[in-house]
Amino acid sequence: MEVYLGNVTVRFMLSMGQNVTEPVKLKILVVDDHEVVLGGTIDLLQRQYPHAEILTAQTVESALEQVKRQTPDLVVLDLSLPEKKGGIAQADAGIQLLKKLMQDYPTLNLIVQSTHVKALVRIKPEIDKHNGGFTVADKSLSSQEMLTRVEWALNGITHTKDIRPGRTLEVKPDWLMVLKLAFHEGLQDRAIARRMQVSERTVRHYWTKIQDVLDVYPEEDKLDGKNIRIQTEIRAREEGLID
Repeated sequence: MEVYLGNVTVRFMLSMGQNVTEPVKLKILVVDDHEVVLGGTIDLLQRQYPHAEILTAQTVESALEQVKRQTPDLVVLDLSLPEKKGGIAQADAGIQLLKKLMQDYPTLNLIVQSTHVKALVRIKPEIDKHNGGFTVADKSLSSQEMLTRVEWALNGITHTKDIRPGRTLEVKPDWLMVLKLAFHEGLQDRAIARRMQVSERTVRHYWTKIQDVLDVYPEEDKLDGKNIRIQTEIRAREEGLID
């Protein structure tokens, strides 16, 4: 049996009728590609958990390797990360890392420390199903508030209201793909349909659903002289659906 006691996990082992306590050092992996932020987070955690082993990673590739090799008790990660060393940091890379971690390690405790927390709305269903602790800490939070989120995550608590304070967006993966192909790659509907292997009619249906979720009203906006696709892009960025 294991019990978390602030700085260490104590494992109680039954041996020949006696309880033997074996202290197990807490392991925390911090993932961030900014040296200053990485150093600040490490310093904060070391002061709070002086006996913990703090591991670091600055890319998606390195983070996955560290988790596989070290099996940390908690992963603290930014969303804006490069895939590999020398790559460009993107929030979508962090989103895909989170999805991979939740899929492969369903009880892993996670805390997202980022200025892009709204982007988590893209994987809200996966977060809701995750069995480990999952908390969110915007980088604007105070040190004490950050440490509170760390403690919650270590104790298996889920706290995700910061992802979206208001209503919950229900967005399907196909809709996110349409937004990505249209506004990241600049594709028109015919090209989007070919990439997704669906009909143009299906793509137009996806646009209708996307605009409905984002409160973009084509008829009203047209009367106001607004470009519907531009309005959709603006709202999608505001809601964190695209970078």
